[in-house]
Amino acid sequence: MPIIKTNKESILKHAIAEIKLHGYSNTTMSKIGDACGLIKGSIYHHFPSKEALGLECLRYIHSYFQENIFSIAYRNDIEDAYKMVLFVEKTDEYFLKSIGGCLLGNLALEAAHDMDEYKEEIKAYFSNWENALAHILEKKYGQKEAKTLANDSIATLQGAIMMMNLYDDQERYLRVGKKLIQLLS
Repeated sequence: MPIIKTNKESILKHAIAEIKLHGYSNTTMSKIGDACGLIKGSIYHHFPSKEALGLECLRYIHSYFQENIFSIAYRNDIEDAYKMVLFVEKTDEYFLKSIGGCLLGNLALEAAHDMDEYKEEIKAYFSNWENALAHILEKKYGQKEAKTLANDSIATLQGAIMMMNLYDDQERYLRVGKKLIQLLS
């Protein structure tokens, strides 16, 4: 096998894809290495353990959402209705192009009960998502109702992601975004 140079971000992206498709428990460092074109030992130059790699995967996705999606809610240059449209479009862009569902949702079910660091990162991600949606909805619905609507919408969206993947039917997923946009119509 030729020597392949790769960087930490490339390993993270491959690890995320493998974990989303096969689950955390079924994804070995060898499988991640194969996906990257590396031998397993090469990954340990970047990550000391599978647990550390998994936590970095969670942080990577959280950071992506924070920078590219959640931040839309706090923009002052656009109206709330348009913020919601952009928020939904960017969320759709991610999940419709992403095989295997939601990494953080998947790991919340599979690993969070055993791994406190994972659980805390996943909770922070979903709290930031909820806060961003609630921020967009707050002017129209008030703080308490906006928080409830945001929480319910995320729960519904997570279920819709699962159903979309199970039935290979994007419409199940897209309905959730349409309902979010309608909340500010």
